[in-house]
Amino acid sequence: MRITGIRTYPLTVPIGDLQRTSQGSFGTISILIVVVETDAGITGVGEALARFGPKSYAELVDGLLAPKIKGMDPFAVEAIWQKLYRTFSGRSGGMLIEAIAAIDTALWDIMGKATDRPVYELLGHMGRPSIRAYASSIPWVDDAAADKVVEDCVGWGFQEIKVKLGAPVEAALDRARLVREIAGPKIRLMADSNWIFDVDDALEVGKGLAELGYYWFEEPIVPEDIEGYRWLRQKLPLRLAAGESEHTAYGAAPLLTSRAVGVVQPDVARSGGISETRKIAYLANALHVPYAPHVGASGAVCAAASLHLAAAMPNFLTFECMIFPNPLRDRLVREPQGRIDQIKDGNLPLPPGPGLGVELDMAEVEKWTER
Repeated sequence: MRITGIRTYPLTVPIGDLQRTSQGSFGTISILIVVVETDAGITGVGEALARFGPKSYAELVDGLLAPKIKGMDPFAVEAIWQKLYRTFSGRSGGMLIEAIAAIDTALWDIMGKATDRPVYELLGHMGRPSIRAYASSIPWVDDAAADKVVEDCVGWGFQEIKVKLGAPVEAALDRARLVREIAGPKIRLMADSNWIFDVDDALEVGKGLAELGYYWFEEPIVPEDIEGYRWLRQKLPLRLAAGESEHTAYGAAPLLTSRAVGVVQPDVARSGGISETRKIAYLANALHVPYAPHVGASGAVCAAASLHLAAAMPNFLTFECMIFPNPLRDRLVREPQGRIDQIKDGNLPLPPGPGLGVELDMAEVEKWTER
């Protein structure tokens, strides 16, 4: 079997103010979908996180990456990954690795279809009967709206909920208290501030979260400040979570080896696809750090690939189940995975096979494709 070509679809959908964070509300979700074709008639689908300018990602794949792998064996995922990674000299990251992520995930989809096995079986799964999940996220909106969303999450059967926090410190702690009061003492709570604080304010918020029994504090400060994470880690009695901004295992290594975080959160649509995200998870496992895949404002293929990794990684902790409506997740494929209507006792079903278990609805793909 040989790769014969790659089709790209840069997609953007409007979502309004549904997922407001400390950084604001961007109003749209953008991703890149790729379809890798083979001479055996088997195709694979992948997704890249392309939050801004998805057409530029399509141009990168079409003009630079796709020609490099035409004619190669799709099972040679590591050789293909390394070849694409060396497209530019020096330290690679950002847009290149996100584009590679889409191609790599599509190759795993092809391998699963060719062997008639779900991807998590190819990865060497853990025999989990289902996937533990948390509701993400209570948005940074007024208290009345947040109150309603918390009640909805509990009603849907979630046993773990994440809340978005923003500045100033007092407002963040007020929201954290409100969510704890509504959710009750038995629900595991996590908080995500999307790096709005400096280290001193993050310390004050973290202390308050610890007193309220929160499980982790996600991205309290900018992702580049690893020393700041280490400083906070030494002073706070709760886990710090980060890693969604890392593109490779090389990039995630300092965060992990410095013991700066208690949960690592690579995003398969950003962190080089299934191949590289798996390496980050394995590195974290060697250092006894749990892995919780980041999904965020992504599409259906990212959610499916993340579920397969969740089923296979030995240090998997919990899956990010997004609760706000998103056409790129809810309607892009014929049988979406990782949705709130699939939650049962706080768990999601295993993803189906073969491959990723998703089939694109091409009418929806064409509807949202930027021309």
